[in-house]
Amino acid sequence: MTQMCDMFTVSGIVQGVGFRYFTAREGKRIGLNGYARNLANGNVEVLVVGSQQQLDEMAKWLEHGPRTSSVESVIRESHPVVDIKGFATQ
Repeated sequence: MTQMCDMFTVSGIVQGVGFRYFTAREGKRIGLNGYARNLANGNVEVLVVGSQQQLDEMAKWLEHGPRTSSVESVIRESHPVVDIKGFATQ
């Protein structure tokens, strides 16, 4: 299985609503490695490593996020593959 890596920037009401926690839980469920972290501008950055199918599944989930959030936009960018294990919140 070829590993790929994408970086997502999620904007909207995504801080203070458990977005990182639920993103990590979804990433683990899908079988991805990566992290979710808050940015100073109110967005959340999500880096994921996995197969193309896994990355696409996470991208689809990020479009709506958890019920507690209100996602306005998701920017997806290809990223060089990084060696990361598990799924963390930062």
